Amino acid sequence: MKQKYYIGFFMAVFFIASMLGIGYQMSYQYVMDRHEAEAQAKREERAPDRPKEEELVTTKGAAQKNEGYYLCELQGYVVVYLSDHETIYEMTEIPLDTLPENVRAEVEAGKYVETARELYGFLENYSS
Repeated sequence: MKQKYYIGFFMAVFFIASMLGIGYQMSYQYVMDRHEAEAQAKREERAPDRPKEEELVTTKGAAQKNEGYYLCELQGYVVVYLSDHETIYEMTEIPLDTLPENVRAEVEAGKYVETARELYGFLENYSS
């Protein structure tokens, strides 16, 4: 008879300990989720105009996404300048005389390209 009481007591202690552990895990997860949501809200308050992580574009040099690029001619080749028109972003091996006439005129005048995606699209189309 005593053995039945021991088993019942052990089961009750095990059940209470299990419930406390589950409750602790649930409350810990709730606090961590709430903390992450508050941190995300603070990050969005600090930089509401900043693009989301998946929209960021990394580039060489000091260019940022919103600055843009200029395609110009230098010694018969296409050169990419940053938006300040002074800093060379990339020297290409695209000869100016291989470009179509209308594109050549745009490059000679200083063709503006807004994003890195457009820039590399242009360079891929007219290289090789």
